[in-house]
Amino acid sequence: MVVSTGSILAQSSQSDSAYLHSNLAGVMSNFNKAIGQSSRLYSGHEYISYARIIKGNALYPMNAETWEQGEVNYDGIVYENVPMMYDIYKDLLVVLLYNHFSAYSLVSEKVHDFTFWGRHFVRIDADSLRNDKAGISSGFYEQLYGGNKVEVLARRSKSIQNSTSQATVLETFFSEKNDYYIRKGSVYYKIGSKGAILDVLKDKKPVLQKYMRDNNIKYGNDPEAAMAALANYYDHLLN
Repeated sequence: MVVSTGSILAQSSQSDSAYLHSNLAGVMSNFNKAIGQSSRLYSGHEYISYARIIKGNALYPMNAETWEQGEVNYDGIVYENVPMMYDIYKDLLVVLLYNHFSAYSLVSEKVHDFTFWGRHFVRIDADSLRNDKAGISSGFYEQLYGGNKVEVLARRSKSIQNSTSQATVLETFFSEKNDYYIRKGSVYYKIGSKGAILDVLKDKKPVLQKYMRDNNIKYGNDPEAAMAALANYYDHLLN
């Protein structure tokens, strides 16, 4: 059942309408055909939106402002065509109740993984890791590359910042941050540069450097694509 946890930040009924109720008809029709109102997916906490005074939003991707159909493995069951949003400030997967109105967040510990906007996210339980050299915290990570030998992950997060304009008006806004990790075997490392990922994959470093040159892969142009390409080729070399 959906449980209310109360407001964390001030509500705005006007922002709710625009923020939570766009483009629902087509999104909900497929979902309601797939599962009934008694679905185990309907368990979580009431989702409270943010105060209108905060500029931007808490969602990922940055321009996500409407429900998007996705797939989630929740409590051991895979659900498709689920209308969802991902709040990276609270690190919560938010879905819509069958009444087309109520938004609620799934119990994070029951979410194994989910996919939407063409992106795949996995949940990591930090307490279960045996070889963590990166200081990973429990939560959802976007899987930029998932292979047999290596895996590249991005941790998406937002914080609420304050600034004072020239007119001495205090502004509050969401600020996004991305952290990157690579798992080699069972060991996790934090990475943030071409040198860092090549150091982790140092047993194939010269070959990987040549691969980047031959394929004109410029790390600075698209770091995430470059990390995924290097990990993919490294996996290829070992298989």
